[in-house]
Amino acid sequence: MPRQVRIEYEGALYHVMARGNRRNRIFASPDGGDEVLLLKTLGECCERSGFRVWAWVLMGNHYHLLVETPSANLVAGMAWLQNTYTRRFNSRHREWGRLFGDRYKSVLIESGGSGGDLYLRTLLDYIHLNPVRARIVPSESYGGLLDYPWSSLAKAFAVAPKAREPWMAVTDGLALFQCGDRAADRRHFVERLEERMKAEAAETCGLSEIQGQTLQSTLRKGWYWGSESFKESLLEKLEGLKGSELPVAKDFRSSDQARDHAHRDGEKIIAEAVGHFALSGGGSTDFMALPRGDLRRVAVAWALCRRTSLRQSWIAERLGLRSGDNVSAQVRKLSARSSKELSREIRAWMKKFQ
Repeated sequence: MPRQVRIEYEGALYHVMARGNRRNRIFASPDGGDEVLLLKTLGECCERSGFRVWAWVLMGNHYHLLVETPSANLVAGMAWLQNTYTRRFNSRHREWGRLFGDRYKSVLIESGGSGGDLYLRTLLDYIHLNPVRARIVPSESYGGLLDYPWSSLAKAFAVAPKAREPWMAVTDGLALFQCGDRAADRRHFVERLEERMKAEAAETCGLSEIQGQTLQSTLRKGWYWGSESFKESLLEKLEGLKGSELPVAKDFRSSDQARDHAHRDGEKIIAEAVGHFALSGGGSTDFMALPRGDLRRVAVAWALCRRTSLRQSWIAERLGLRSGDNVSAQVRKLSARSSKELSREIRAWMKKFQ
């Protein structure tokens, strides 16, 4: 799977999911000893890193966390958590080697903003309803959500403040749903989830779609859960990492994160070209209206190929150049021309990107 760059900043919220190597169990003790061990290790991680955990669920061969990082240190904190738990698990079971599969998945979550906390609320429910989608609840062993012991719903949201871990952000989580941290409100919070469990089909319980963005697809393959404005703010942060962290991710260019970043860069170049060539309006439609052989269109395609990782098929569609193969051929021909064959404005344009 293409690697995405970990974007870290103060106050960031992440959905973190890690699965056992080859989907093997990461909680193998029948008495729940491994789950207790992971929670103890998570608590130590929060003390060391300052993490605040909004929700969690442990599910046999994987776990889900909703984590806030006040100090912009997700990578360091997660490295300590997973390495420490692996060592303790192996010592406990007299095993050796890696416990987790590929690196943990982290998806940035929007909070506040123009959409309020809608995205954060849907994720909080998604985590707590995970045992329903896994068909563990309801069952003979666990009749309701509170009967499943390895979830922050039972261990934190349903109990008084003195009975929960200090690193849990329960009061803030309850406030997302206009609930106070009182017994009646906590009971209402649980009852609302129980009603969702009864009303929704097991395989889709807790899943949501907001403005065409599907939670299930996002958590499996995406890199953010939020609005377009939230994505733009993250791309701005990613821009600041281009000189340092991006080369570390060898296959970053093929990730969804890189695609969104490239689209943003491409649109900037197209907008700049509209101004440079003094075309009316603003956008690729200005170039589509040009005659087929007009080199200004090819010059923009040349700049896009030179400065972005955009697919040539995308460039062809945006600039009206028929196909990706045509883009490649036209760009090669333009590059082979002498400067005397090009207009002054095209020479000035190409000089910007040399």
